[in-house]
Amino acid sequence: MTLKSAVAAAFAAGAICGWLLLAVWPSNAADDVTRLDDLARLKATFRRPATLPFPADNPFSEKKRALGEALFNDARLSSNGKLACASCHQFAKGLSDGRARSTGVPGRPLGRHTPTLWNVGFAAHVFWDGRARSLEEQIVNPIQANDEMAQPLGALIEKLSADEETKRAFAGAFPDDPNVTAKNLAKAIATFLRTLVSPVTRFDRWIEGTGNLRADEISGFRIFTGKAGCVNCHSGFAFTDQAFHDIGLPDDDRGRGAILRLAAAEHSFKTPSLREIGRRAPYMHSGSLATIDDVLRHYEKGVTARPTLSADLHKRLDLTGEERRNLIAFLATLTSDNPRAGPAPMTAGVAPPLPPASRVNVITQHEKKFSPIHVALHAGDRLWFLNNDTRTHNIRVFHPDLDFDSGAQEPGETVEIAFPDSGSFLVFCGIHPKMELNVDVAR
Repeated sequence: MTLKSAVAAAFAAGAICGWLLLAVWPSNAADDVTRLDDLARLKATFRRPATLPFPADNPFSEKKRALGEALFNDARLSSNGKLACASCHQFAKGLSDGRARSTGVPGRPLGRHTPTLWNVGFAAHVFWDGRARSLEEQIVNPIQANDEMAQPLGALIEKLSADEETKRAFAGAFPDDPNVTAKNLAKAIATFLRTLVSPVTRFDRWIEGTGNLRADEISGFRIFTGKAGCVNCHSGFAFTDQAFHDIGLPDDDRGRGAILRLAAAEHSFKTPSLREIGRRAPYMHSGSLATIDDVLRHYEKGVTARPTLSADLHKRLDLTGEERRNLIAFLATLTSDNPRAGPAPMTAGVAPPLPPASRVNVITQHEKKFSPIHVALHAGDRLWFLNNDTRTHNIRVFHPDLDFDSGAQEPGETVEIAFPDSGSFLVFCGIHPKMELNVDVAR
């Protein structure tokens, strides 16, 4: 392949401005073609998905979305009639609220910073500590929590049922169950939240080959995906692996460890999306870092040493002043131009089908993934999980016929699960919940 044809192929793959990267990424001429190909592949991992999956038991409908949006903005959900979900999740502030700690109905600061809701539809588990396994499960928590909206569900449903317009909206959104119920309320708000796909930014236009980034921004992208190791956790379109990490913040919050009751997960919190990050200060689960520069300096000099630090955390980050400025310049490309930009349009769909089931008894774990991800067994068979990763994992099954918790599975260790009866089982990692294995067991 000639250099000219390689450049054309790279442009076709979305590598417009790749030569700008070569200007800040020293190389010799023989490496240029390879580096352009590598850049195109790297950029593709951040491409916006074409569809947004909705669960089979709560498919998308416009009437359901519209009801969910109305409820999201409805202060009747709080006991004092003054707080709505939108009070703490504001579009102009990156679907957070600009405060280190928000306050609920009692007027006291909450325990953690308000997380963004951008791209929450792609999440496996919800909340900073992942205690809710779906958006539908998450919805009722802040409504009922005494320190947040402090609204008993029974009182809320009674209040909403007394309003004829609200009753008609529920009936239109749920024709098969035309009632104001807690279940339908959660489904409606969850449907709206799944449509909160972050707006298109300059970074997206660069990824798609329809826009440019400056040389310093591309250099920052190189640092983000290379020297700084940010991409270890902030990966994919939403810039999050949806996993839980201890990044060495100096506080006593146990995070995921308290949910899993697992020492290896102590002080671990969900990786936040970096989308719309320029509007979302302050940062971290504690709201303790005021600026993006503060965040970078934490990773350079502020990490508290302890045994539970994430294996994905860069332990000895040392940035020059120019590298720090370039990295901050790149991160700015993840924020949209319009401070009140609404969600980006995306086609509602369903989760992609699983690959055909493999008949194997050994599952490997590597790079926060199971391999394979779909297996078929006979009742009484066993599966062995071999951790070939550099990370600690936690194998879990929640099923009426099988409740399994491996505890901490360290690199090199094997976990064994017996499947005594038929059924379909979901196996996942409690620390990296996007790791999922579907097991079909037949008699």
